[in-house]
Amino acid sequence: MKGVVAIGYDFGQVIQPTGDQHGLALLLKLMPLHAWGWVWISAGAVALISAWLPPRRDWPGFVAVWLIASGWAGAYLVSWWPLGESPRGWVISTIFAAFGAVCLVAIGWDEPPARSEPPREP
Repeated sequence: MKGVVAIGYDFGQVIQPTGDQHGLALLLKLMPLHAWGWVWISAGAVALISAWLPPRRDWPGFVAVWLIASGWAGAYLVSWWPLGESPRGWVISTIFAAFGAVCLVAIGWDEPPARSEPPREP
């Protein structure tokens, strides 16, 4: 599911970029927004592919989404403080940090045991 959200969010950034880019000033010095959109889409694709991997081998998808979400959370946090460029940067930072944190929590979850069917009555 995180892969779908990551792909969907930044597919929008590639097609029609967000108007307010103050919180992304640091990241935009590295690459333009449409390029970051493709990074998000790539992370989402890794997550989707990893969803089909066996248990305990699906971690690359969680890490990919966590990394990109953490980067954006950090950029928005720095834009709020100490730079003061985005007064609501802390709010957006919190949202992206939570989005990424769920991935870290999910990595540690144990997979549910395989369901065994009860024997059939003849």
